[in-house]
Amino acid sequence: ILVQVGWGTIWSRPGLEPKQRSLINLALLAFQAKKAELAGHIRGAVKNGASEIEIRETLLHTSVYSVPVIDCSCSTGMEAFRVADEAVTKLKEE
Repeated sequence: ILVQVGWGTIWSRPGLEPKQRSLINLALLAFQAKKAELAGHIRGAVKNGASEIEIRETLLHTSVYSVPVIDCSCSTGMEAFRVADEAVTKLKEE
């Protein structure tokens, strides 16, 4: 049911384009330091039309706001950029 609601009902609602929904997912997953999920959603964001610049800016914006909650070293944001770099590099190789 989670897949049906998350990928069906929620993604098909009016008000946000798939690219916008993808960028929101990137922010949420980066904030939570969910590396494996983040890599998959970066691929999805690119397929939904997000540019490398939009992905970078989303992660940068998220990094600033995640610091007080997660840690003070910005490691969460840095790790998100590492995951994004690897995911985008793999996409370019395909």
